[in-house]
Amino acid sequence: MGKVAINIATGSLLQEEVIVGIDLGTTNSLIAIVKSDTHEPIALREIDGLTLVPSIVHFDQMGGTTVGTPAKELLVKEPERTIYSAKRLMGKSYKDVSHDSGMFAYNIIDDGTDALVKVQVGDKFYSPIELSSYILKELKKRAEHILKVSVTKAVITVPAYFNDAQRQATRDAGRLAGLDVLRIINEPTAASLAYGLGIKGSDEKTIAVYDLGGGTFDMSILTINHGIFEVLATHGDTYLGGDDMDNLIVRYWQEDAGTSDDAPGFGTHIDKALAQELRVTAEHAKKHLTNNDVFEGEVAGRKVRITKDDFNGLIQPLIDRTLHSCTSALKDANLGVGQIDAVVMVGGSTRVPAVKEAVKQFFGRDVHDALNPDEVVALGAAVQADILAGKNTEMLLLDVTPLSLGIETMGGLMDVLIPRNSKIPTKAGRQYTTQKDGQSGMRITVYQGERDMVQDNRKLAELNLNGIPAMPAGLPKVEVTFLIDADGILKVSATELRSGVAQSIEVKPQYGLTDEDVENMLMDSLTHAKDDIQMRALMEATTEAQQMLETTEKFIAKNRDILSDDEVAATQAKLQDLRNAIAEKDKNKIQHETEALNEVSRPYAERVMDAALKDAMRGKKII
Repeated sequence: MGKVAINIATGSLLQEEVIVGIDLGTTNSLIAIVKSDTHEPIALREIDGLTLVPSIVHFDQMGGTTVGTPAKELLVKEPERTIYSAKRLMGKSYKDVSHDSGMFAYNIIDDGTDALVKVQVGDKFYSPIELSSYILKELKKRAEHILKVSVTKAVITVPAYFNDAQRQATRDAGRLAGLDVLRIINEPTAASLAYGLGIKGSDEKTIAVYDLGGGTFDMSILTINHGIFEVLATHGDTYLGGDDMDNLIVRYWQEDAGTSDDAPGFGTHIDKALAQELRVTAEHAKKHLTNNDVFEGEVAGRKVRITKDDFNGLIQPLIDRTLHSCTSALKDANLGVGQIDAVVMVGGSTRVPAVKEAVKQFFGRDVHDALNPDEVVALGAAVQADILAGKNTEMLLLDVTPLSLGIETMGGLMDVLIPRNSKIPTKAGRQYTTQKDGQSGMRITVYQGERDMVQDNRKLAELNLNGIPAMPAGLPKVEVTFLIDADGILKVSATELRSGVAQSIEVKPQYGLTDEDVENMLMDSLTHAKDDIQMRALMEATTEAQQMLETTEKFIAKNRDILSDDEVAATQAKLQDLRNAIAEKDKNKIQHETEALNEVSRPYAERVMDAALKDAMRGKKII
């Protein structure tokens, strides 16, 4: 586990093998490699000359998929079947996105729980992992078509602020697409690598990376010290980007139309197709104004117009918000503007002249913007891939974990805490809770491997956390922590946070695995990736459904006297439908029946809650 004799991420890879760098973006995604003859990173281009693949997936009536530009063309025609900005949903629960569900033209299932978000298209349900995998498959296919070789290994980038769940979701999407994800790296680190910052082993620099994309903004402060990148601080806004600039133009046109007599159907309450057409035209206007003083166009038979000065005035508050984030990031890093050695510009929205000028003024220096801001992250990922392939020896690679480490969760699923190829020493933790009321103990079983079901991985250790105080299911908070020290020894600890009950165990490194064993486990994970992800989705849906069954049955038993016979009968019928769906092991049917049970029980559940609230308030004075 510690000093791996043959580094699986480097030594065992054939020199001829292509490892690609992928920028999986909110708006666009792309793939890059380092050319073997010139050692320069390049973004792969199709015959049309384009490198960007719009991060959009369309599902037709038969369940077939279209990805990229052809899907983008269906945004207006079939908005409910065309999924965009899936990255914003990665690793998120319903609660995380419920307040923004109105921003999406497609149907996000929001039942107010902590379950992971799902997107409904027709009668099928898709997770953000599945949606992202379709984009990655398209990129893989594109690379194989251009390079004329099989592509199975990749480095994928994520925002620096992505949490563990979002990083793991990105890994899972890669595996589902048939890619062995050798490393997940931060987007600002990748951008720095693309400009050659940190390539020389003697580099000691402090870098600010200003990343304004389609849907997100973040400012990252990094230090590079002898080839090691460290994120000192990151600050940003997950809902601030080029999309918001487009929305401001749309509102500008709507307000302008509101003052005219010839503006039928152009107000704030418009159908989804017209809304999409406005959004797409606004995006075109924004790009046009980069090199022009005025934009004139037409939407639904009506002329629209905006000048560069008006546009700059509209977006100034957005630019100010990004600069506020820059100030906050510097403060978090305990640095002043004068201590920044380089400023790197990333993201298509940094092409806007007003943005670029504001950043120059803020940092008091020229910025690195020579590379295509849409491509710079993917280019950096390709540089990292080149390092992992053993072709670039100037950068320091720390010792890494050869296989993922995790624990067994409900349904026999593997929940990864430390992904393979993580640098060591490292530490990771996650909170879990109980499944049953009054549960006093929890068994924590540690596994090593890349498969989604623990039965397909290697069991390493087990510890029992006993003495948890009796509480309702879901109330105890048990934090499980994995710590791998510099010698590769894994220490697993579990603590119930409310009571302080704790237990720990040490697991020695290597676990008797040969390099061949490790390679076989990695190959198995790729071979069975699709089946594994489908099984995980089925188990998660089943677990959620069983909890819904149990909760509903308890609720009916407790409140039977205030429910009508019709309500009880309707609920019992839906309970049976859900039990049948679970027995059939059909993920989409289980999710559909879970949603149906939720719908039938919601009215009387809200009535009971209202009654309980009135009882609680009766006789009490509000001062």
